[in-house]
Amino acid sequence: MGYYDDNDNDRYQRPKRSKGGSFISGLVGVIIGALLVMIAFPSLGNVFNRSSDQTSVENAQNSQNNITGKSVSLDVTTDVTKAVQKAEKAVVGIANIQSQGFWTQQGQGKSEHETGSGSGVIYKKANGKAFIVTNNHVVEGADQLEVTLYNGKKLSARLLGSDVWTDLAVVEVDGKDVTTVAQFGDSDKLKLGEPVIAIGNPLGENFAGSVTQGIVSGVNRTVPMDLNNDGLEDWEAEVLQTDAAINPGNSGGALINVSGQVVGINSMKIAQEAVEGIGFSIPIKSAEPVINDLEKYGKIRRPAMGVTLQNVSDVPAYHQQETLRLPKGVTQGIMIESVSPGSPAAKAGMQEMDVIFELDGHKVNNILELRKYLYTNKKPGDSMKVKFYRQGKEKEATLKLTNESRL
Repeated sequence: MGYYDDNDNDRYQRPKRSKGGSFISGLVGVIIGALLVMIAFPSLGNVFNRSSDQTSVENAQNSQNNITGKSVSLDVTTDVTKAVQKAEKAVVGIANIQSQGFWTQQGQGKSEHETGSGSGVIYKKANGKAFIVTNNHVVEGADQLEVTLYNGKKLSARLLGSDVWTDLAVVEVDGKDVTTVAQFGDSDKLKLGEPVIAIGNPLGENFAGSVTQGIVSGVNRTVPMDLNNDGLEDWEAEVLQTDAAINPGNSGGALINVSGQVVGINSMKIAQEAVEGIGFSIPIKSAEPVINDLEKYGKIRRPAMGVTLQNVSDVPAYHQQETLRLPKGVTQGIMIESVSPGSPAAKAGMQEMDVIFELDGHKVNNILELRKYLYTNKKPGDSMKVKFYRQGKEKEATLKLTNESRL
């Protein structure tokens, strides 16, 4: 292109031109050569006069090469964060402090130490006091209780009442520093798969206010409970099942819905190596009357018959037939071991070794079923029809239930 080798006349021949044509063609060659140099070596552009378009292109390229990353701050607000913000300040930590005696050269001494910790939910503030619901097993055996608010402030607490059957307890603190009270929701309206959030203090204060999210995995679940550690079931707790993580220290904390309302009091989990994500919470609907009784009376006003009982299934077959003289084929029921004088059962004419098998038309096969019916459907002052066997004969009595320590 415009260049020829003078020593290669056999291959290329120059055209014949006039002098003027030679000058013009030479000028054209110089211009073309300059353009080629500019294209090949853009960094030499300062030697030549470049157009404004070329300058814009290079500036754009340089700008792209000089781009640097910048930090971006996001304000994320969701239904979950709103719910947590609404309820988190109403969840507290509770320390169980017990005294322990020891001997020194000066004599007997006593030390106090924290034997366990859990969580609680502030549900009421009145007359300068704040009221907190938690689990019975969180406060059980405590000589002192200490509550830690969301801001870290510690308050001495007083136990108002507790109930081993429902695993609930109520404590009281000075309400001066309490700013938030939880709102109770309706646990009866929860649906399977509905999102729920657990708030509490797993493993103590180091993880205070921890939040875990899950769903309602099951409603109307029953969990067998051995309350006196004798290997026998004493009670069946009615609970909600959730896969929101519930760990030691979460007990007594809040299970909330996406509206920030408390729908359950976290109570327990299945702690087995092969099991994951099965936690339980006491439905707030069934907890409310218990909470009210504990706050007002210090105990649950449960109906009582005034008897001690034994399962017929625990009685040897010989005595089932020869002592109780049960009808053939009857191997279940509840035998009365003793009757308290002046009790509802005594007033109704019931005796030792009577075998109860029906309450108000509902079959009961064991103590657990009897207790469940009595505590769930009756209250002190109610009447209850009882059917039972006495020496093989079917009888019926009507009891007016009272509030006593015995069944």
